Amino acid sequence: MPVGRRDRHEEEADVGLLTIGAFAQAAGLTPKALRLYDQVGVLLPAAVDPESGYRLYDPEQVSMARLVAQLRRIGMPLAMIRTVCGLAPAAAAEAITAYWRQVTADTAARARLATVLVDHLSGGSTIVSSPNPTVAVRYASDCETGAVRDSNEDAAYASQRLLAVADGMRGAGGADASAAAIDALRPLELADAPAVELLTMLAGAVADADRAVRGLAADDHQPVTTLTALLRSGSQLALVHIGDTRAYLLRDGELSLLTQDHTWVRTQVDQGRLDPVEAATHPQRAMLVRALGAGPQVEADLALRTALPGDRYLLCSDGLSAVVDRADLCAVLAAATDPEQTVRGLIDLARAEGAPDNIACVVADIVAV
Repeated sequence: MPVGRRDRHEEEADVGLLTIGAFAQAAGLTPKALRLYDQVGVLLPAAVDPESGYRLYDPEQVSMARLVAQLRRIGMPLAMIRTVCGLAPAAAAEAITAYWRQVTADTAARARLATVLVDHLSGGSTIVSSPNPTVAVRYASDCETGAVRDSNEDAAYASQRLLAVADGMRGAGGADASAAAIDALRPLELADAPAVELLTMLAGAVADADRAVRGLAADDHQPVTTLTALLRSGSQLALVHIGDTRAYLLRDGELSLLTQDHTWVRTQVDQGRLDPVEAATHPQRAMLVRALGAGPQVEADLALRTALPGDRYLLCSDGLSAVVDRADLCAVLAAATDPEQTVRGLIDLARAEGAPDNIACVVADIVAV
């Protein structure tokens, strides 16, 4: 009796090869993606059935398939992936680093152009074309342990050039993670760079922060942390944000939220699956979908803003924003008090609500010189 197609596949399976469907499932890909990778020479099958044309794969190719998929997720072109996959691990790591630096530089350039276009189209061209006033920053920061906490993983930092808050995951390594995230940004205070380079500098520093946080892993435990920061050059402010720490701007009596929480409930609200009122009390409202030290790669939000005299910025952890009503935040920020008194007033608000979490807070006023 001649051997049928099924029997031939079974014979191939006996020697350890997987059908394209089985291999796709093992690698977490689709057969369509595998066929594409074969066509462009990125991931060739171990064998091809001469009669049916079925692609067959060696189980040892799973790790390579997953690497290709991860490189695709960061946007690397297939031609470059083919080259990277042929390199030794150390050389491949260098190639990926160089590629990502170029991506961040290109992203920063596009962000600068977008900022100019938005400012022009929204009627702010007079601000761009007129000389910006020389400004300085008056600032204050504090970080206190919550009423029901026995440790504090939050961190806050403020200077003329850099404002930052970070909220480390509760437990071992959380405090070290938040401190490491801010420490990775502090060298930027000394960098003498034009405003147009701020976003590029921040993107590189965030990558350094992510590596530093990942380096704290111990005993199969990986600490993570949020990070929200503003880096100033003259009257330009570059904002970086990842997680659920927040940045607010009080301008002309109106309080604006400059960041969007990277949480599971925020994602559900954006997709229309969860009502905002339900999200406020949802048991998983603190579950992060982005953080330093988490996921296959760091993904931070970057933006460039123009600081105006009279602006007041607030950076804080969710120990403040999650328990204090926004109207109360606005009232304290709008009061004619200096940054030190304002920080104290904000922390007192959180304590009046029971302070169930730690509280990190930075207040900065933009003043004309």
